[in-house]
Amino acid sequence: MSEAKAGFPLQHQSRQPGREHKMRPHPDYEPRYPGSGRLRDRIALVTGGDSGIGRAVSLLFAREGAKLAIVYKEEETDARETARLIEEEGGEVLLIKGDVGKKAFCEKTVEKMVSRFGRVDVLVNNAAEQHVAEELPEITEKQLEDTFRTNIFGYVFMTQAALKHMRKGAAIVNTASVTAYRGSPHLVDYSATKGAIVAFTRSLSAQLASKGIRVNAVAPGPIWTPLIPASFDADKVKKFGTDVPLGRAGQPNEVAPAFLFLACQDSSYFTGQVLHPNGGEMVNG
Repeated sequence: MSEAKAGFPLQHQSRQPGREHKMRPHPDYEPRYPGSGRLRDRIALVTGGDSGIGRAVSLLFAREGAKLAIVYKEEETDARETARLIEEEGGEVLLIKGDVGKKAFCEKTVEKMVSRFGRVDVLVNNAAEQHVAEELPEITEKQLEDTFRTNIFGYVFMTQAALKHMRKGAAIVNTASVTAYRGSPHLVDYSATKGAIVAFTRSLSAQLASKGIRVNAVAPGPIWTPLIPASFDADKVKKFGTDVPLGRAGQPNEVAPAFLFLACQDSSYFTGQVLHPNGGEMVNG
């Protein structure tokens, strides 16, 4: 674990999505405790599951007994490594490459998953992108559409497709962000999508409660993932996460247990809720 460290070496990646294998230090993704079968025989779909929080969630789910379908956009090296790690955990994994912002792709993804595994028990909507803009006029029409397509359209499209194959006892877990609650002057469009995810989670939870399908979210604070060096300049990366009460960025495997809790029956009386692994920021959400 690198949880005692604050700040990171100078680094920047010039394209999104970022590459985990190029990060220094590598994020901590390995599950921290032995599994106890909390997802035994469950079938889970994780978008953005190749790296960052998605990788940590996928490995933890595999350790807890789940079979997995992982969606990634283009990061072949990271995706193959995640698949290898899942198989080391004794898990079974299906890798699916494509853009969650396209409805047709989401439908085909779920079709492939159901063809392989038969159903969807857990959906983790996690794929995301963000782009820094110091002033609102800097946000281009293309950036606005791309960010909303990935971060909220993709959540809706994938959920629409998955619900056809979800039954009573299934769970949906969405990745929101601390920025949904306190905003971010440099990530206005990204923060807006994360606020939309919170509203989507609360609204859908009410709609699906009578069907026995729970819908919750996790709103991480500063977490060391490929989005960070792919979004910010090297100086900001160096100081990333040092302004929260705990004084450091979190690691993906410190966030993954929140997803596990909401995905398994430990949280059977939770729906429409948001968990906040954010290093101590008070968001009252």
